[in-house]
Amino acid sequence: MAENNQPQNRNQRRAVAKDTTKKMPQLDQSDMDFKLKQPDRSGPKGKTLYELAEERRELLAKGQPFEKTDHPAKAQDGDFMFNDDPLGPGGEAILYASSLSMLHFTLDVLVYNQYRQEIIWSEIFRRVATVFPVLILVVYMLHSQTASRFPLLKQLLFFGTSVAAGCYMIFSGNTRGYFAVMKRAPPVGTLWVWSVIEMQLPYALASVIAVLGYLWWNGFKAF
Repeated sequence: MAENNQPQNRNQRRAVAKDTTKKMPQLDQSDMDFKLKQPDRSGPKGKTLYELAEERRELLAKGQPFEKTDHPAKAQDGDFMFNDDPLGPGGEAILYASSLSMLHFTLDVLVYNQYRQEIIWSEIFRRVATVFPVLILVVYMLHSQTASRFPLLKQLLFFGTSVAAGCYMIFSGNTRGYFAVMKRAPPVGTLWVWSVIEMQLPYALASVIAVLGYLWWNGFKAF
């Protein structure tokens, strides 16, 4: 019986389709309540991301870290939520320690090549394995929230470390034997590079000028 109720030819199918179309509700323009208007081109109504970042940078420079909430507020429509410190002191310590350990490894190999010595890989890897946990601890302490409260003191600490390490590298390379240089150049050079990286540009430039002045004053050679 069900098959007899189905359209048997093209005309019947068209009639059924036309009847179905008539039963469907027809929409006109009044049913589409769309408010058409020009977009707002007057600019942002609140602070931009650049302005917020600049304010927080100034607070950190004054030793007043901005408050961090453990449960950030839910983002509103159109807001962009971001984290200013995605890694944290622990993540930064591991990242810095890994990069600086690779730098230590590279300097160790270069010193061996400079003095035409046979590279003893076991000793190089042993020294890197010894330096890595020490770097993690030191970087973590200097990137903690407690250290961030004293930005000027931290910059002065890195400045003094950079000048001392740079001058010692020059002094050792010009006055000490190759064995002493091979032992001390990689860790001191790593400490020097890290200190320069951590400093703000004025302090970094001043430290480089101080080391170059020490080189010139004593008549030492850089290479």
